[in-house]
Amino acid sequence: MRTRSIALSSVAAATALLGVVGTAAADSSTPAPSGSASAKTRTGEGKTRTGDGAQALCRRAPKIEKRLHRALHRLQGKAGVRGSVARLEKRAEKAKAAGHTEIATFLNHKLAHRKSLVPTLQQRQKDLAKVATWCKSRNNTTSS
Repeated sequence: MRTRSIALSSVAAATALLGVVGTAAADSSTPAPSGSASAKTRTGEGKTRTGDGAQALCRRAPKIEKRLHRALHRLQGKAGVRGSVARLEKRAEKAKAAGHTEIATFLNHKLAHRKSLVPTLQQRQKDLAKVATWCKSRNNTTSS
């Protein structure tokens, strides 16, 4: 009986403390923006924020371009390059020649997916080039 009352009182004390802390945290938070604010707001540099992430995308475009270039270079590499289509083709052929049909099937499905990545990444490169020219025309670029 005594341990039950001690446990209940400690739980009640902890709940009371957490309730006070939660109220204090809620009082110090910043108020939510009002619903009457427009979608476009001014930033400190005189650029407008449209809410579509254009400014952040313009900032990240050079890094994205490097990442796309590396991925395409790897996929289109020779049979000695890890992650290349040619290397995976060679592995699938070896598995088929060794009679490992399940392994060959798995590798062929993986190969089909990897081959489908190449045109997708090439299209993204073209789209990103258009984004970069758009960013330069609006002076939204920081490191291009």
